[in-house]
Amino acid sequence: MKYLKSKHLFPKVLFVITISVIYSCSNKTATFATQPTLTDYSVGETWTWKYKGITSEGEVRSDGKDTRVIVSVDGGLGMVIGNDTIPVADMVKPEKSETPKYKWPLKVGEKWKYENNWTSQDGTTGKQSQDAEILSFREEKVDAGTFMAYTIQYKGTVSNSRGYRARTDEVWLYAPEIKNFIYMTQIQEGFSYTEELIEYSK
Repeated sequence: MKYLKSKHLFPKVLFVITISVIYSCSNKTATFATQPTLTDYSVGETWTWKYKGITSEGEVRSDGKDTRVIVSVDGGLGMVIGNDTIPVADMVKPEKSETPKYKWPLKVGEKWKYENNWTSQDGTTGKQSQDAEILSFREEKVDAGTFMAYTIQYKGTVSNSRGYRARTDEVWLYAPEIKNFIYMTQIQEGFSYTEELIEYSK
C-alpha cells in the first residue's frame, strides 16, 4: 500500500489494526463472525499479499509484496510488518467508536457508517467517511487458495488538510478462518489499488 501511504497519508498502524481483526469459527455454515482474541494467533503464522497501484493513464505507482508474521516478543505476541512490530494484544482490543471500521458481529446485510480522523507523520490531518455494507459470505478464490469470506463494501470520501478530496470506493474480502483479508480493491479519482493474498501458513 506504498502509494496510498505516501500520497493519501493513511497511517500504517491504524491500517494494520483495522484490517487484522476479523475472526469466527471456520465452519462454512457460520452466519456471523466475532472479533478474534489473543489466543487465536500463533507464533509463525504468516500472511503474504501482492499489491499493485496504477493510475487511469496506466502508470504503475506501486507493485510488490507485503508479508506479515506473528512473532514472540517479551513473552507476548507481535505482528511484524516491515520494520514495525504491532502487539497482537493491541490489535484485538474492541474498537470503541460509534462509526467503527467493523460492526460486530459481522453478518450479511449489516450497514453502518465508518468515519476515521487521522494525522500523518508530517502533521497532515485527514478524514475518511464511508457507508459500509456486508454484501455476502461465500467461497472466494485467490492465489493463496479458496476461503469462505465476507464481502464488505465501503463507499464515501477521503480528504486532508492540504486540500485533497476524492471519492473512494473499496471492497474487502475477509476470511474469518485466517483472521485477515484475502483481497481488497480501492478506487479513487484517477487511481486504483489492489491487494491479493498469495500465501498463508501457520
